[in-house]
Amino acid sequence: MKIVFMLLLALSSVFASGIKWEKDYTTALKQSKTLNKPMMFIISNHHCHFCVQFESTTLSNPKVIQKLNADYVAAIVYVDENPIFPRDLNVGGTPATWFLKSDGEPLFEPVMGAIDSARFLEALDVVSKEYKKKSTKK
Repeated sequence: MKIVFMLLLALSSVFASGIKWEKDYTTALKQSKTLNKPMMFIISNHHCHFCVQFESTTLSNPKVIQKLNADYVAAIVYVDENPIFPRDLNVGGTPATWFLKSDGEPLFEPVMGAIDSARFLEALDVVSKEYKKKSTKK
């Protein structure tokens, strides 16, 4: 019984250590509004070399995961799975990382490509500050 408990505990920590993804744009937008957090929306492709690289390096970095889970609503869609999302966010290339206000309006142009963890963490800090500034002006 003790072994089963330890195994379950280990498995739960493995699954809990990743980004809390929403796979639906509309649900993520609602959560963004409810939680008053910016939304990070990634348009990706399972067959894109740079998408796979971005997910396996930057988006697997523990500091990035911690920052995203604490301060953002994170959503990802894969164009090769025929997702539904606003056409004006489709820039034709992947990965495209958008940072959106809770009404779906972009805070900035998308970050394109597989950027490294250090630069991505800097971008997350800039977006957080800008979001707080814009959300307090209401």
